[in-house]
Amino acid sequence: MSAAKNGNALEIGTNDGTYIIKAYSAAVVETTFIPKGEVADTVSHAVVLPPAVVASTLREEGGVLELATQGITVRVEKQPFRISYLYKGQPLVAEKRGYRREGSMETIEFALDGDEALYGAGARATGMNRRGNRFQLYNRAHYGYEARSQLLNFTIPMALSSKKYAIHFDNPQIGYLDFDSRKDGTLSYETIGGRKTYQVIAGEQWEDVVANYTSLTGRQPLPPRWAFGNFASRFGYHTEAETRAVVDKFIADKIPVDAVVLDLYWFGKTVKGTMGNLAWDKESFPNPKGMMADLAAKGVKTVVITEPFVLTTSSRWQEAVQKNVLATDAAGAPFKYDFYFGNTGLVDLYRPEGRDWFWNIYKELKEGGVAGWWGDLGEPEVHPSALRHGSNGQLGADQVHNIYGHDWARLIAEGYRKDFPNERPFILMRAGYSGSQRFGMIPWSGDVQRSWGGLQSQMEIALQMGMQGLAYMHSDLGGFASPMLDDELYVRWLQYGVFQPVFRPHAQEEVPAEPVFRADRTKSLARDAIRLRYAMLPYNYSAAFDNSQTGLPLMRPIMFEGGDNGVAATYLWGRDFLVAPVTDPGAQRKEVNFPASAKVWFDFYSGAVHKGGINEVVPVVAEHIPVFVRAGALVPLAKVVQTTRDYDTRQVELNYYYDASAGATSGKLYDDDGATANAYEQGKYETAHFAGAASASKFEIGIETEVGKAWQPVARAYTVKVHNVANRPRNVKLDGKAVASRWDARSRILELALPARSAMKAKLVVNL
Repeated sequence: MSAAKNGNALEIGTNDGTYIIKAYSAAVVETTFIPKGEVADTVSHAVVLPPAVVASTLREEGGVLELATQGITVRVEKQPFRISYLYKGQPLVAEKRGYRREGSMETIEFALDGDEALYGAGARATGMNRRGNRFQLYNRAHYGYEARSQLLNFTIPMALSSKKYAIHFDNPQIGYLDFDSRKDGTLSYETIGGRKTYQVIAGEQWEDVVANYTSLTGRQPLPPRWAFGNFASRFGYHTEAETRAVVDKFIADKIPVDAVVLDLYWFGKTVKGTMGNLAWDKESFPNPKGMMADLAAKGVKTVVITEPFVLTTSSRWQEAVQKNVLATDAAGAPFKYDFYFGNTGLVDLYRPEGRDWFWNIYKELKEGGVAGWWGDLGEPEVHPSALRHGSNGQLGADQVHNIYGHDWARLIAEGYRKDFPNERPFILMRAGYSGSQRFGMIPWSGDVQRSWGGLQSQMEIALQMGMQGLAYMHSDLGGFASPMLDDELYVRWLQYGVFQPVFRPHAQEEVPAEPVFRADRTKSLARDAIRLRYAMLPYNYSAAFDNSQTGLPLMRPIMFEGGDNGVAATYLWGRDFLVAPVTDPGAQRKEVNFPASAKVWFDFYSGAVHKGGINEVVPVVAEHIPVFVRAGALVPLAKVVQTTRDYDTRQVELNYYYDASAGATSGKLYDDDGATANAYEQGKYETAHFAGAASASKFEIGIETEVGKAWQPVARAYTVKVHNVANRPRNVKLDGKAVASRWDARSRILELALPARSAMKAKLVVNL
């Protein structure tokens, strides 16, 4: 074995080939193996962080080579050859054996500790701790899945460990990720070929692991603000008249709505035979530009479905053939095959003709008024192994299958950067890969069954995808598949929907997904949930901003706060909300895991006090699911509007949850115009920073406003509501002067008004 430092990399020569070990930071290290006689494949589809010059030392002692950074240390034992990783002196993980070929697959194995829990491998529903499963890495739809699914639309070649590290296998080719299914303490990665590169990512806390992984693979840009509103959607609206009527019914029923989503009838009257038309059906939608303009005037955006399949019966088939848009067979002719929707070809994203053709269709639709994109069937749903991609057919289907959806999102994101650089795209997609978040991808969990089992799997799917960088994973609220009418299930799913990333009820049309078409009691409960969603816009948008800066997901497992590794049934929404969805019919009670990170949690609706660090069974009511707020939280809420177009932060309700145990706490309200790409980076923003300080005898609330260099500050007034104030305060002072306040003995809420000021800096002191 030979070893030498080459710039920032350590190169190790062995009988089998060369190992290259390089650091991206003190917490991220990459190992690549190049077998003898092969050339390194330097292209990563996941990594965007350039390797850095990281301070490190190299020492050799007793047949062991150690490359040490301030965080990760890589140990290379010469005899037998073995690579292991430590973080700040603590062992993380070690290779069991180097890469080897077994039949048609290339494999690498790692040794696991006996009690290590494992997460990752993309979107699955197998239980939070996924150890014991063997997962196929092949993006595939699972129609009508319920509480359990081994394989779904996002398969990410990544394992995260309860020891707070992750291994990301930097290769999109199909294969398997085995989380110790043989019960012999082995994590194994198996693939048909491609790069032999993986990264080890470590951190002190879960937040650090996620931050380090998203710094490696890219952060999610902040979506447009309307994406945090309510969507009107079904499969599907057949005509322009129907689309207009649905939006008008939301407005008449005073149910807020921000977008209407058009399924495949916008380009054809039938489900089969028309895919690939990708142009308005002028009989069904005679005036699409006028319709979209009228909807926009009501504050409602139009989102349309697109698919990468061009049927031989579609109006664009000949054009796609002539322009060399399609993936080919071995002879270079368009590869044609049958699937559910008809006889088809597939747009080839790996040749410039395919990309240009597809983007120009998007560009023309965008210029006509379309505001957002739904990319469906992007696994791709049917993708024969014999199909070839690339200008010379140089790429096999199985080599790019798992990055097809990823590169489709890239096409739209890069198109916006080129042609609409000031706008934030909305890209709803059913399949993706490591790092797809950096293109602004909004993933959803596919065609889930309308059943209690379908609802039960959704928290795990969203939480795990958030840990893997894709923080906007969400479900078709109410469930998609089958014409099941269950008002209780529908309401519980929408009540959960308030506290997950995207609020988008969607289903087959036999039973309506939209609350405006449901029974009165159901509609009323759904309206309450949607109005709460809009009231929470300042909190939710600020959490989304944090995600864009740090990668921290909006939905977080309680293990992020030291809670149980295996629990998905109780989770954190942003930093301060604890949510326990009701996922069983007729439930009268719910077990809630209260993390010990707060000594006290308050019932969001009643104000009742619950101790942290215990599991407690709480009663359940029909009107809402159990939701709790951390002691010391500073939660900004807004006046409910019919559409986010009318949202502003000139009048904010700031809720402070007082408890003497809370000590020093913080919160924020991030604001920008909700539409401009990279608004924060351009200085077009404002952030109100909130600080709380609590003791037994008094509490203080500080507000300090940070104004971006290119932003006109907003004159903002606050209604401050302090919860859990047991007695009338002795005095209340704002910036050292007595100020009027109102204390309610029954609700134990102290309320006062802070008059509107630009760039407010204020300090409220309350002596108890």
